[in-house]
Amino acid sequence: MTHEFKKIIENAFAYYTKGISCVLATVVHLEGSSYRKPGVRMLIAKDGMMTGAVSGGCVEKEVLFQAATVFKTNQPKMMTYDGRYRLGCEGILYILIEPFSINEQFYKSISADLEKRKPIKIASYYSLDTENLILSLGSEIQLSNGNVIKTNPDSDEPKTENQKTLLYFQQELSPLFQLFLFGAEHDAVQLGQLAALMGWEVTVIASVKDQKELKHFSGVKTLIHITPEESHTLSIDENSAVVLMNHNYATDLNFLLHILEKNPVYIGSLGSVKRREKLFNDLIEYRPDKAEEFIDKIYGPAGLDIGAITPQEIANSIISEITAVVRDKEIKSLRDLPGKIHAY
Repeated sequence: MTHEFKKIIENAFAYYTKGISCVLATVVHLEGSSYRKPGVRMLIAKDGMMTGAVSGGCVEKEVLFQAATVFKTNQPKMMTYDGRYRLGCEGILYILIEPFSINEQFYKSISADLEKRKPIKIASYYSLDTENLILSLGSEIQLSNGNVIKTNPDSDEPKTENQKTLLYFQQELSPLFQLFLFGAEHDAVQLGQLAALMGWEVTVIASVKDQKELKHFSGVKTLIHITPEESHTLSIDENSAVVLMNHNYATDLNFLLHILEKNPVYIGSLGSVKRREKLFNDLIEYRPDKAEEFIDKIYGPAGLDIGAITPQEIANSIISEITAVVRDKEIKSLRDLPGKIHAY
């Protein structure tokens, strides 16, 4: 959800600079089941443009209609959407709609935490009462330095009600998920593009002799040309995945050996089962102190067993496997196959 929130912040600041007011809609409570869960948000500008979504597309028109009151009064409100009769979700959504203003100071503070890869906490005070005006409704963003920013810092309206009487929803947004692709061939282009659509920040690591430029990688945030010995400078952490996809085994092994001090959640390796076994054996030989810890993180051949053949299908397979690992779901991976990936 972090990438959705980042986009909301960017657009809200852009609207602020143009003098266009906005409101923020947040799903804060759910009874039953729904396509999306509490914590999803949608930004609505006064001109009717929307950023993000709180459902699969069926609730947004009602939220837009309800937001008109907030634009008129500059006061927060609660609304409900009963999907039991209009959807197939069997749930009731409770949505907080509030004025949302991102001034320059606010934008810089949030952007700094995102850039430093700090978690961001968002707390919302809400009520299940959708009939009465409650001024204490609203959200606040807690920054890593301890500062708290109200979602409508430019409002002069005091919060007169006691927030202790309200319900409380808190969410912590992890740093943006990162994908590091070690290799800059055509398959990296496809994988980077799909990962960018997922909202991941993608970095492609190319050879120092490679002539490719960032423009060759649609959606990729960063392209760097470094040697394996320089890869220790990469900001790989527990919210990161690594895919080794150089078309040279020695290069992949060299990069792997130089990032063993990092802590990615996933390491994928393209190639055959035989290549994976060689990688394991060399890892044990060169770094026995780290081998046991990292072998469990290495998925080779990378990807889920969906019969992928084309570069686009293989990219889909790898992205799906990374998602399953992050979500701690047991799915049949290619690394679990005893033999060849394909029968031919």
